[in-house]
Amino acid sequence: MPCPKLCIGDGALGFWNALRDIYPEADHQRCWVHKTANILDKMPKSVQPQAKTLIHDIYRAENEKNARASYQEFIKRYSARYPKAVYCLQKDEESLFSFYSFPAEHWRHIRSTNVIESTFATVRLRTKKTRGQGTLEMTLAMVFKLAERASMRWRKLRGYKLIGKVNDGVVFKDGKEVKLAA
Repeated sequence: MPCPKLCIGDGALGFWNALRDIYPEADHQRCWVHKTANILDKMPKSVQPQAKTLIHDIYRAENEKNARASYQEFIKRYSARYPKAVYCLQKDEESLFSFYSFPAEHWRHIRSTNVIESTFATVRLRTKKTRGQGTLEMTLAMVFKLAERASMRWRKLRGYKLIGKVNDGVVFKDGKEVKLAA
């Protein structure tokens, strides 16, 4: 089975530890939605809108250089008053910018785990509401049918035709294919 090129997750340590063991070659991308919420949680409500704008400037930048400039700006602006928020950002620096090494068309899909979580939210909601699902087999059948139904609303990944290039090891920098000299 081929190794995934990128693994995206929230702050669950068990997930990252397992990835290092099972897929040591895979790049890691920290979910920006979860990271943003964790950072803002360490700041007063009055500062959160400005901080959120600056965080968005980081992961919505056109290239990694601009993203890192916004990252440094966040650190400079908030480190004196909100060191816990800045530490929360800095501790995952290694896995915050991985998506820049993939096609730009994929960025909106791979910066966050929300795509996956929305599917599981549907399943979780239904299994919570259903009392006494019966046997394990019945529960698994229900989960399968719920996921199958949810998949009908899925859209294709933007730039899905580039997945073959990613799997073939084509190098991308700032979302653009790097043409290697022959």
